[in-house]
Amino acid sequence: MVLKAKVHSAKVPDQDGIKLLLKGIRERLPRLSHLWVDAGYQGRGKDWVEKVLGLSVEVVHRTPKLPPEKVAMKWAEEWSKEGREIDWRKLLPRRGFEVLPRRWVVEHIFSWISQNRRMSKDYERLGATAEAFIYVAMTRLMVRRLARA
Repeated sequence: MVLKAKVHSAKVPDQDGIKLLLKGIRERLPRLSHLWVDAGYQGRGKDWVEKVLGLSVEVVHRTPKLPPEKVAMKWAEEWSKEGREIDWRKLLPRRGFEVLPRRWVVEHIFSWISQNRRMSKDYERLGATAEAFIYVAMTRLMVRRLARA
């Protein structure tokens, strides 16, 4: 479930947006101790959270893009000159979808939120209005789940 949402202008970088999101978080969520963040929060945003809030932060990285087939073959050829035998097929990128650790949690929440007709597009002019609709969407989801139980 969404514990806190913050919608801000696109001109605010993620590294600064995390400060807006986590301002006053210690009072609301005193047991919070660890964050998983996207690579956009790396750098000064991550450092700020660790130093000021004292939380541990883990950055979830995507797997780096691997080289095309021709480049992989060339690398294997060069390494074989140095006496290292490497199968060039292992250097090729993996095919298909790849699940990133903890990333599915965020994607799941985006999916739940976008199931609400009002949240399918970004109609709001004010960030506060968009935040309110996120909370409404999550409240609706929680009420439906409670009704089933």
